[in-house]
Amino acid sequence: MSGSRLPYRVGPYPTTRLRRNRRNDWSRRMVAENGLVADDLIWPLFVQEGNDPRVPVPSMPGVDRLSIESLTEAATEAEQLGIPAIAIFPVIEPQQKNEDGTEATNPENLVCRAIRAVANRNLNLGIICDVALDPFTSHGQDGLVRNGYVVNDETVDVLVQQALVQAAAGCSIIAPSDMMDGRVGAIRNALDLAGHEDVRILSYAAKYASAFYGPFRDAVGSTTSLGQGDKRTYQMDPPNSDEALREVALDISEGADMIMVKPGLPYLDIIFRVKETFGVPTYAYQVSGEYAMITNSADQGSFDRKQAVLESLICLKRAGANGILTYFALETARWLREDQKT
Repeated sequence: MSGSRLPYRVGPYPTTRLRRNRRNDWSRRMVAENGLVADDLIWPLFVQEGNDPRVPVPSMPGVDRLSIESLTEAATEAEQLGIPAIAIFPVIEPQQKNEDGTEATNPENLVCRAIRAVANRNLNLGIICDVALDPFTSHGQDGLVRNGYVVNDETVDVLVQQALVQAAAGCSIIAPSDMMDGRVGAIRNALDLAGHEDVRILSYAAKYASAFYGPFRDAVGSTTSLGQGDKRTYQMDPPNSDEALREVALDISEGADMIMVKPGLPYLDIIFRVKETFGVPTYAYQVSGEYAMITNSADQGSFDRKQAVLESLICLKRAGANGILTYFALETARWLREDQKT
């Protein structure tokens, strides 16, 4: 029967061929269910004291701690590439840290000066600021420690003051990452009373106690402070997913404008459930450990860096993320622009 039609075939076989739409680049693009654009990207940046423009972060190859001047230059490039927002994280000098993280509420601290420097450039760019005490505390915890325990309500009082000085400096989005109960409502109320009703809140609503934060802690200098301690009494336990929905529901009810799931790729199911359940602007943080894994593997030749980065980001979009905080933001925006030209 060589060369003849098999007897069990009736007409063209098969009639439905899903590969047809995959045959050409143009048709793959035409039927794509999700896309990635520069508007989807938020660029986390580390700012440090002094005039040294760039200091590499050893555990995050390609990521630097920036001076305030270099930060403003990076912000300008981000705007030019169409990135809608940056997120600023401070590297606080050890002598400015103490048990209560009092530098966090100083209106002339590193974060506030960095905010003003970027805001003074009048860029079409959002400025997101982390609200938590870990960069400022000598023990590396996100809140105040009393008798060996991170206390909730007393910490919230400090976080409110931290949010107020950041908003006064020109921060456009306050991002509480501390995971204290009730902090979103307290911050929203304080911002409104102070005349900052237009300042948005992007809540780290489902932030897990993850091993993937290690390089970030190295970048901001909290690894040594934290030592053998952990944050499991306030960050979420990785086995739990229903609890994430409760956290998100509470933060929305307290006035969060947007919510975040952190980390990203290991928690795609959480992103999906949150978006499906609430339909609110939902963001994912592709954290430092995710960045380091992709970067180190690509540097060793295990796979193509660009392909791996873009695939990881589109997976987060597919899960339901409206946008992604990622250390790959700048190079991704460049790739997207280059691809538009070809």
